[in-house]
Amino acid sequence: MKTVTYKNVHNHFKFNGVHLDREQLCMVAYSFVKEGADFQKSLGDFLIDWFDNKSFIEMNTSGTTGIPKLIRIEKEAMVNSALATGDFFDLKPGDRVLHCLPADYIAGKMMFVRSFILGLDMDFVEPNSHPLEYNDEKYDFAAMVPLQAKNSLDKLKNIKKIIVGGVKIHKSLEQELVKLPNEIYETYGMTETITHIAAKRVGESAFSVLPNVTVSTNEHNCLIVHAKNISAEPIVTNDIVELVSNKQFIWLGRFDNVINSGGIKLIPEKIEEKLSTRIPRRYFVFGQADDVLGEKVVLYVEGEPMTIDEAVFTSLDKYEKPKSIVFIPKFKVTATGKIVRKESIDSLLLA
Repeated sequence: MKTVTYKNVHNHFKFNGVHLDREQLCMVAYSFVKEGADFQKSLGDFLIDWFDNKSFIEMNTSGTTGIPKLIRIEKEAMVNSALATGDFFDLKPGDRVLHCLPADYIAGKMMFVRSFILGLDMDFVEPNSHPLEYNDEKYDFAAMVPLQAKNSLDKLKNIKKIIVGGVKIHKSLEQELVKLPNEIYETYGMTETITHIAAKRVGESAFSVLPNVTVSTNEHNCLIVHAKNISAEPIVTNDIVELVSNKQFIWLGRFDNVINSGGIKLIPEKIEEKLSTRIPRRYFVFGQADDVLGEKVVLYVEGEPMTIDEAVFTSLDKYEKPKSIVFIPKFKVTATGKIVRKESIDSLLLA
């Protein structure tokens, strides 16, 4: 992989149709911070941080499984991540890309880094849940969260390659995406891995890692990411996986969500996958303390109480079947749309 300094701006880079070099990009950044809309101010702040004299930037983790924390990420590692994405998805200078993610978070920051490092022609639009509503342009590449993809199904054909991440793709959406003629990928990653380190075509089961990345597991079958161009130390995750090879893995669920019910260890995400398309609302499975079992399986459903037919649970084995169903008026979610299970349950106690 060739060496590229983070202060470089590729001479093919375009921002909303205009060629910009480093100085011009900094001028745009200051303008956004001073008088831009909120989504532009976030980008302006990032660009000012990117082109300062520090070798790193600081950002918060998502807080999906705990309290968000401030971490420091080296800019050269972000460049290496951008190059790996370019290699994996065969992105070339001049390719047209759509940026419709918030620049507050790592995915939105990295779309920008990829663009000026790889020399992409980027349209940057206000992040919202319908990014293609008034846009009939043709693109080579775009990144979206599942809600954006779901609301853009009729226009996704205008984009050759799409990566979807931030939240696991629901089975019902996956069934729609696999019908489309273009290349659509689900990604795996987090702030600590500088956005995605692996991807898979929708409909496939195993993630394949990006260049210069290998994976292993620990004694809990949790994924360990080895990516020296991104992190000097292996990144130990809380994601339970089935290892196919040191280059491929199948994601199963979160170790911190595992339910130990009567000595049987159950992965909530596997139960949720079996219930996909059977419950017409958002839902999740979580363990609740139980005097007999230690923990029991509880199904939490968003919204007002409703009748759920027993036939819904025929795909589950006897240990997986919920011992009770609890309705929560509104789930707590992160800014990227991930359901925060514990906070959602706690909200009932505060109601």
